[in-house]
Formats: sequence, C-alpha cells, structure tokens
Amino acid sequence: MDLAGKHIVVTGGAGFIGSHLVDGLLAAGASVRVIDDFSTGTRENLREAAAHPRCEIVEADVCDRLRMMELTKGIDVIYHLAIQCLRVSLADPWSNHRVNAEGTLSMLDAARTNGVRKFVYVSSSEIYGTATVVPMTEEHPKEPITVYGASKLAGELYTNAYHRTYGLRTTVIRPFNTYGPREHHLGKSAEVIPRFYTLITHNRPITVFGDGSQTRDFTYVADTARGMIAVGASDALDGETINIARGEEVSVLAIAEKLAVLLGKKLQVRHLPERPGDVMRHWASNAKAKEKLGFVAVTDIDEGLRRYVDWCAKSGIDWDSVAASFPETNW
Repeated sequence: MDLAGKHIVVTGGAGFIGSHLVDGLLAAGASVRVIDDFSTGTRENLREAAAHPRCEIVEADVCDRLRMMELTKGIDVIYHLAIQCLRVSLADPWSNHRVNAEGTLSMLDAARTNGVRKFVYVSSSEIYGTATVVPMTEEHPKEPITVYGASKLAGELYTNAYHRTYGLRTTVIRPFNTYGPREHHLGKSAEVIPRFYTLITHNRPITVFGDGSQTRDFTYVADTARGMIAVGASDALDGETINIARGEEVSVLAIAEKLAVLLGKKLQVRHLPERPGDVMRHWASNAKAKEKLGFVAVTDIDEGLRRYVDWCAKSGIDWDSVAASFPETNW
C-alpha cells in the first residue's frame, strides 16, 4: 500500500519515536492526525510537523472511547504508539494497565467500527523478558518481567484477536531500545543514554545497577521510524509480528564508556545492587524484517551515539537543569 495520500492516525505521536514517525509519514506524502495527551510527549517534538499543511494535532486520551471513534473516521492506517512507560509502571501499575492495555482495546474497537484499512500496533521488546536464546526471533518465549511488558503483551493479544475474530488487518511491531534525538531526558521517562550523557558531561558519576553487563539492542530512531513506515506500507504482514532492531548486542556499561570517549570525559561509575525487573539480555534477530520488508537498520552504535551527542549540543536544552533534577540513584 502506497502511503502517499493516505489518512493516518499516530497515537502517542508527540513522543520520542512517534514524532519521528510523524515526520517520516509526512515526507512520504501522507496526511497525519496526531493523537496525544501530552503527559509524556511534547509539542516541541512536533514543532516542524505542526507547520505542515497535512498534519493535525489533537490533544486527547486514547482511553476516551467515544472520542477515539470520532477521530478515526475516514482513516486508512492507525499506528498505535501511545503508552505509559516502563518506569511509570514500577510505581503505578494501574495507570500503566489502563493506557497500555485498555487504551489499545479502545483504539482497536474504533478501527474495527470505522473500517480502518490497517492497524499497526507498536509493542515492545520488553514482552520477551530476558533472552533465553539469541538472537531473539519473533517466536522467542514471551516472559515479561514488568507490568509494562505484561501490558504491552496484552495489547498484542488484543491486536491478534481483532485480526482473527473481526478480520481487521493488523501487524505487531516489536522495536528494540530505540535511542537518538528527542529521546526522553526528564523525570521518570528519562532513558539510559540521555541520563548517561547528562551526568558524564557534568562530571558526575553514573549509576549502574549490577555490574553493567546487561545488554540491549540499541536501535537508532531514524532506523526505527523507517522500519515502521515500511510495515505500514506492506501488504504482506497481515496478522504477523515483526522485530525492528539493529541486530547488535551492546552492554549498558559499554554505552557509558563510548559516551565518555565521545565527550572527552573521565567515566565515573557507581554500582548499586541489581534492579528488580531489569532485563539482563536483549539481542534481536532481524532476519524476518530483512526477508519480508528488505529492511536493515543501517546505523551502528558508534555512529548513532555520535549523532546523538551532536544533536544534544545543538538542541538548546538546558542540560544544567536536567542534571540538577536527576536523583543520584536512578538512571
């Protein structure tokens, strides 16, 4: 399906990944309606998109079923990204369930009712839990450790059920640890790379839970967004699930070391006991994405971190204030 000229909804489109997806869809010629409650996402992320004549931004809650019914009329494709993040789930599992599971059901029912042509559910690699076999294919056991991972898996099951029961055309995407410009850097939503960047640039010790050997498949955001667009345009993935990832395993401590070298700073590390609910190993198989989509994430970790550091220096963000807000025992 050619996305040019199509009417597309992106929930959570003001967020880190969502805003890059919106930019890519507009560049592909689509008309995009962003739905976001701005609890985590920001209007600044959509600054360029907001000026585009084919972009509409709506502040709304995906759990508002009647509003979602209204906002999905005449829509060709829905990309559902709206979430409460992992860190929020640790302290507030109920709101995490509400947004991630119930919000997904709300969007699926709106899509079914309004005859949306395709529903793309953006899940998470957290549904796998810690790797038992690597690289992790889409058939890897699903053993989420956190409420966040469990709620995202619930959303997958709802998505697959709507495909099987109602014939809704659906695809589930599992992105792996996306990073890059606009990545969340404040409060509970702040991710590991922005936290490390902030602390290292301010000559403060980073906090690492355990020995830092836990690994992730860090994937640059431009690659993630490109993979998502390819999924939305594909007619060969109905009812299927696909990893979107670089396919490269990197430890948390190695990320800190690479950032310190890029920044010309001495790395200071404070080790704490292992954090409850922490996944120890992630390394994705990207074989299905290559076979079905011809998709390869082209940005390796060294190039991606260099781009991110360059962006941070030019972003205009007050990193002094960001650093002052970080508790020392939380990355």
